[in-house]
Amino acid sequence: MNSSVGLYQDHCGFCFDNSYSKLPASLFTHQVPQHFTNPNLVIFNERLAGDLGLDIDGLKAANWSFFSGRQLPEKSSPIAQAYAGHQFGHFARLGDGRAILLGEHITPNQARFDIQLKGSGPTQYSRSGDGLAALGPMLREYLISEAMYALGVPTARSLAVMLTGEIVYRAESLNGAVLTRVASSHIRVGTFQYAAAMDSPDVLKALADYTINRHFPELEKQPDPYIGLLKAVIDLQAKLIADWMRLGFIHGVMNTDNMSICGETIDYGPCAFINAYSPKKVFSSIDREGRYAFGNQPMIGEWNLTRFAESLLSLINSDQSEAIKIASQCLDRYQSKFRDDWLDAMRKKLGIFDAEPDDLILVEDLLMLMYKHQADYTNTFRNLNRPSQLSERLLSDQGFRHWMDKWNERLSRQAQSIGDAQALMDQHNPLVIPRNHLVEGVLEDASKGDMQSFHEFLNVLLMPYNQPKDDKFLSAPDTNYDKNYRTFCGT
Repeated sequence: MNSSVGLYQDHCGFCFDNSYSKLPASLFTHQVPQHFTNPNLVIFNERLAGDLGLDIDGLKAANWSFFSGRQLPEKSSPIAQAYAGHQFGHFARLGDGRAILLGEHITPNQARFDIQLKGSGPTQYSRSGDGLAALGPMLREYLISEAMYALGVPTARSLAVMLTGEIVYRAESLNGAVLTRVASSHIRVGTFQYAAAMDSPDVLKALADYTINRHFPELEKQPDPYIGLLKAVIDLQAKLIADWMRLGFIHGVMNTDNMSICGETIDYGPCAFINAYSPKKVFSSIDREGRYAFGNQPMIGEWNLTRFAESLLSLINSDQSEAIKIASQCLDRYQSKFRDDWLDAMRKKLGIFDAEPDDLILVEDLLMLMYKHQADYTNTFRNLNRPSQLSERLLSDQGFRHWMDKWNERLSRQAQSIGDAQALMDQHNPLVIPRNHLVEGVLEDASKGDMQSFHEFLNVLLMPYNQPKDDKFLSAPDTNYDKNYRTFCGT
């Protein structure tokens, strides 16, 4: 799967393979992107293009037409992928309703990445939708996905956003746009649910074998590769959600069709970052019951993985009761794996290098104090070693002062110095995140044709652990703004 022998590289550096489209035809449909008459480039990720081995001059000479679907890379074979998903707990057969996979680009160092156009027109799976996207949501995904990458979170990335030159009608008339998304793949938990629901063992086995070969080749030599696949995906999801939790990120719509098998964050719809710490925090306009609230994300991760395990039962063992037993044993590893990954991340945020039994209590006590005083999640962790910059409400709390004493005592028991602990904290506590009011501000400017503030904010987000020039403006939360803030899927 990693070899590029015999693959053709075109004049823009694209080197396409189409291995997914060799799977059973029921898993996709061939689909050509909509032809937009007047596309224009809004933003291009030159650094990512360089990592992919693309010829930037060639792309520019082609007027960036590959990023609107107006021109297709040579050897690409566009498809729309079919999948299912539990959307807010309810099962539905779905698919790429407004996205088209151009194919798989092979980089000069033999890495394989999906290249997908999002907002590129209707497909067989669009149902009543128009298959289009508006500029704001596509720029939001570009901004947040690149910020997440800089924060060290596995994620799909954004290569370009193009205006289509057409109007998209939602609650109001908006400028249409196409996002070019780059991901290790777009195989989802929902892809396996779709294959399993077809009641076609050959299709499910072909998908599982393909996934193992592409993402987990080390499992091919194991006696039980499908059990290995389940365990590997459990571990990746546990680590991913631990990353979200350490940063205060709310995905917003953790449906099974939005959960990548390879452990990357995908489908940035109603996503946001918490300011005042609260496990109950929800920003998504469609999450009326709080199913995907910040503190529920670990639990929902386990729920989604249970659905994944159910889809693999026939491959795990021909005896269903035995398959359920084995799958349940595999799922038992999720909670301990998540806890270990999360606690390891939280130790680093507190400057702790080693492990002691009471570290979990130390972390949880701090979070309870932050919740009590609605302290800012990001700034509190960043400034623990700068007490004068902490909130007055925290500092005036006797319980917090007692916690600080216990924390300092904990640090004193380490072999590493206090200076080492402070350096560790600064490496793992971002100074800036995509604050909600700042995100909306730059998107509003962009909707008016002014991209300057967007670029300036993006440049800061690409160095989240470094000191920006305007510290107070970029790191200060707007708590009043958050009270009525709502995010939307952007469909």
